Amino acid sequence: MFKKKDTKLRVLFVDQKNDFVSQIAEYFANKLYPDVYEVYSAGPEKDFIDCELISAMYQNGEDLRRQVSKDFKDKDFLREDEEYDYVVFLEKSTFDEWASKTPWKGKQILAPMRTRQEYTATDDLELFQDYIRSMEEVRGWVKANMKDPETLKSLVSA
Repeated sequence: MFKKKDTKLRVLFVDQKNDFVSQIAEYFANKLYPDVYEVYSAGPEKDFIDCELISAMYQNGEDLRRQVSKDFKDKDFLREDEEYDYVVFLEKSTFDEWASKTPWKGKQILAPMRTRQEYTATDDLELFQDYIRSMEEVRGWVKANMKDPETLKSLVSA
């Protein structure tokens, strides 16, 4: 009897500059489900990954230091064939601007996360706590929605 070879689902996480929540999502999806998904992240623009985010995560046992910010044209770190099973937009404004004009054939999901612009910290401790809340929010979403690939299928927005 012929057994079909299992393949990983390809997921692309997107935020505007690929410097914040998309990086966290890529990190946790790769860490938690390496046998299920082939995970990438990018944005219409690229920037430096937030150093305070890297520090806060590192202080909580998560090492984001090897992550690299990528824009949509970055062929060194993204799939050249641009084929993804799911494209997950983590910012509504980026989804609104790009969902209808992306080159990807994958199903699109809108999963807005908290942005740095929403932080209300007035000192370093509060800022650290905001970063940890963002990390926990993204990790929670990845755990809840990527554990079973059928769950991702049910979230498709476009």
